[in-house]
Amino acid sequence: MEYQNSEQGRADLYGQLARIGKVVMHPKRIELLDLLCQGERSVDALAAASSLKLTTASAHLQVMRQARLVETRREGTRVYYRAAGEEVCRLVTALSDLARARLAEVDQILRAIGTDAHGAERVTRAELLERVLVGDVVVLDVRPPEEYAAGHIAGAISLPLEQLEARLDELDPTIEVVAYCRGPLCLLAPEAVGTLRERGRRARCLEDGMPEWRRAGLPVAAGVGVAAGVGVAAGVGVGVGAATAPDGTRRSR
Repeated sequence: MEYQNSEQGRADLYGQLARIGKVVMHPKRIELLDLLCQGERSVDALAAASSLKLTTASAHLQVMRQARLVETRREGTRVYYRAAGEEVCRLVTALSDLARARLAEVDQILRAIGTDAHGAERVTRAELLERVLVGDVVVLDVRPPEEYAAGHIAGAISLPLEQLEARLDELDPTIEVVAYCRGPLCLLAPEAVGTLRERGRRARCLEDGMPEWRRAGLPVAAGVGVAAGVGVAAGVGVGVGAATAPDGTRRSR
């Protein structure tokens, strides 16, 4: 590619950046990217998770694909989407961080919908790792099962939010629970903590979520997890056994 002058080159360069802007200018496309940063999903699963009609979700995904932010694979007649790379998920996190830093309305909305209910204190990743090794905490993944299977904190228990009350007796009442979900803007973990505290349990949220944990290079596992009834043993699993490294390879600790 050749240009007669640098001005035209700059114009084309910013035009390419605007392709990304076309994606993030729509809230539902940001939501879809956030979902895909949790793991690969089919079009119908994405539509259901984002409360969109199938045709509308497909149209948004096509825009995202044209901007090369998502990739696809086909399995029979079903098409699966995934984030095109870790830098895509970093973009979603950066948007979240920027919005919280510059837009007071974001924190107002978060407080109104309850993400800061039952106390704003959150557990840092470093604290969680330390307490897991000691064995005095249970790590609870309250995302949908397919997101847990795609990748979760190693040793975490899968207990989707909608099942929490029905399965509460499976959790050891003497051990504190740390719940996590998709990130600092996700409502699932705060809602789970609220439910647990209302039932007299000790519970807090992780400071962020699964994408940030993965990017920090901390222990990640994939596949179906253990039942909640194993209690604290599930927490001890973090940092031991087989896990998935950030590059997708399996390793032992």
